[in-house]
Order: sequence, then structure tokens, then C-alpha cells
Amino acid sequence: MGQVAETIEAKLKAAFEPITLEIIDESHLHRGHAGAPEGGESHFRAKIVSELFEGLSRLDRQRRVNETLREELAGPVHAFSAQTLTPGEA
Repeated sequence: MGQVAETIEAKLKAAFEPITLEIIDESHLHRGHAGAPEGGESHFRAKIVSELFEGLSRLDRQRRVNETLREELAGPVHAFSAQTLTPGEA
């Protein structure tokens, strides 16, 4: 796992205390595309299962994740998608 992925993982763990957290670096699938630096960590997908998502709409969950990763999304990360689930939805 690269430095950007490790930072994403650490921030999501601290913010959401997830039961399950999967960070998938998909940057290799986008090599040569606009916005995809060669050899860089730029495209990620995550699955986050957390009790802290209880009572929140999917949009509010995504907003909280994006706010948590604000610095990364403004910098090295070109694309990020998250599946945000409660334990009952997982």
C-alpha cells in the first residue's frame, strides 16, 4: 500500500471507526488517461462499514467521507468512490 492509500486508510479509520474498511487503488487501470500521473496513486475505491453511518442518508455519508479526505481530494487523488454501509446493510 502506498503513502496516499495509507493516509486515506488512517483518516477513514479515525473518522468512522469502521467494522470493515477496504481501500482499493485502481490507479493502474487509468495509466495514460488525463489526470492520472504516471506511477502515481490517483484513483481509489473504498468500502466502509460503520455504525456511525446509522441514520444518515447516502448523500450525507458521502459528504462526510469527502470532508474527511478533503486534502487528498484537492491534491493527489483524481478520483475516489466510496460504498458507505451500516452493519445492517453490509
